[in-house]
Amino acid sequence: MRRLMVCTSLMAATFAAPALAALAVGAAAPDFSAQASLGGKEFNFSLADALKKGPVVLYFYPAAFTKGCTIEAHEFAEATSQFAALGATVIGVSHDSIGTLDKFSVSECRSKFPVAADPDETVIKSYDAVLAQKPEYANRTSYVIAPDHTILMTYTDLNPDKHVELTLAAVKKWRDAQAQK
Repeated sequence: MRRLMVCTSLMAATFAAPALAALAVGAAAPDFSAQASLGGKEFNFSLADALKKGPVVLYFYPAAFTKGCTIEAHEFAEATSQFAALGATVIGVSHDSIGTLDKFSVSECRSKFPVAADPDETVIKSYDAVLAQKPEYANRTSYVIAPDHTILMTYTDLNPDKHVELTLAAVKKWRDAQAQK
């Protein structure tokens, strides 16, 4: 029942105008580590370590197993090989418990990319990804972060439709610029 109420509230909020994320393009991305799950296996995700390998697509979502979050997870899972071909890492973050994310990482993320637990909302708040209408949840906000910790792209919209497309385009643009150097 609680998940249904959350899903209904989040869907209603989707019709509000998209908010802009506070962390602007060019700003320094806050470093963080968090307990994460990939394919139901838990590990410690470190942004600094991931950035050593290439850009990071960091996306925040309100709650595992809700309609929009499931759609978004499926889309990121389908695009994982495209991100990997560009050298990018994808990580999702929500306030959900690691136990919930163990299941979500297998069923909805299809064991293709990790999701991190932020139950105290430390990471969510540091990226100003708090859902204004329900501050106990993350807003649907996506960032692309360059290896030097610079934010290359930010996009906030509760509608999950454009997040993968826009983050993939930003990673491609960054990769093309690197090839020109």
